[in-house]
Amino acid sequence: MTPTVARGVDVGAFPQTQTLYLSLAQQLRARVDAGEWAHGDRLPTERALASSYAVGINTVRRAVGRLVDEGALVRRQGSGTYVAHRPTPRPRGTIGVIVPSLSYYFPAVIEGIAEIADAAGTTLHVVSSEYDDALEMRRIRHLVSSGSAGLLIAPTLHMTDPTPRLDLLRALPIPVVLMERRPPYAAPDDTLSYICTDVIAGGYAAVRHLVNRGRRRIGFLGRCDTATSDAAWEGYERAVADLTLDRAPGAVVRRRIWDREALAAYAQHARAEQLDGVVCLGDREAAALLPHLRDVGLAVPGDLALVAYDDEEAAGADLPLTAVSPPKREIGRLAAATLLRQLGRSGGGTVRTMLQPVVRMRASSAPSIAPRDHALMQSLA
Repeated sequence: MTPTVARGVDVGAFPQTQTLYLSLAQQLRARVDAGEWAHGDRLPTERALASSYAVGINTVRRAVGRLVDEGALVRRQGSGTYVAHRPTPRPRGTIGVIVPSLSYYFPAVIEGIAEIADAAGTTLHVVSSEYDDALEMRRIRHLVSSGSAGLLIAPTLHMTDPTPRLDLLRALPIPVVLMERRPPYAAPDDTLSYICTDVIAGGYAAVRHLVNRGRRRIGFLGRCDTATSDAAWEGYERAVADLTLDRAPGAVVRRRIWDREALAAYAQHARAEQLDGVVCLGDREAAALLPHLRDVGLAVPGDLALVAYDDEEAAGADLPLTAVSPPKREIGRLAAATLLRQLGRSGGGTVRTMLQPVVRMRASSAPSIAPRDHALMQSLA
């Protein structure tokens, strides 16, 4: 059988809380457990895996060696590494999936879930909570009562007191894995598993990206009512402190709604304070800011560079926007693989994994280019 190679995996998607080879072993194990590589399949070569995951060959060798020691893989001299024989897994039934939106951010997460579920022969029941707390509670109860074997959920913890929601999830008679959400102020022995983007790291990376392009007076324009708003702002603040950047008065503004008047006022302030970079949460706010910057005579990226957060609509803006891009598909893949392991015979303990986002550079922070090179910049989008 022709070996497969991991698709589009960024090195930044590895958790930052453990040794790199252990993180790689965890991801390879998840792919085996989910059935992506069946019994007897030959894995890609160590060199191919190293290239696919952007790690050194010694890291791959140690990760594969760990799985061989665990009995998940076997090495055959002169032939390669193969998936070891394992008992046929029991049917896993239906997995319930609850996300706040089926149109923004989470479609890529759902694609990752479906990829693993399809390989394991598991059915998905996907519903949206529409950022409605009461509806989300009903969705949870319905999926459990209708026979879902496990639950993947991105709960709306930021809108009201999350305690009742989290207590309900902990008490469910089926395994639960949170996606892109962590229980706030959880005890060290909390039993809820989660797979999340490290949003603080994303906010930090956005500032570092701008600093690496010579920017020193960097503002933050963001929402203050989203699940990621506080963490993205915290990452920005930590980067500004760590990199000893200038703090322009009024450069940080967070609002529930960014209307035309508010955007125009921020653009005026950016000009007055001579900001040369802005981190925007999220894509829509960054795209809406562009014409107001032009109106006050600021060229992007010549005078002021922009970095958005989310990377949902950034590439399609009038000027393609550099954006912090969370590993959404990999979040779905790892969440599904974690839940399937918990549903298997061996079960599994509580899992807490943070994946690091990457910054995808586009025209809003790229070096100035000649018109003849415009096609090249479009390809970056």
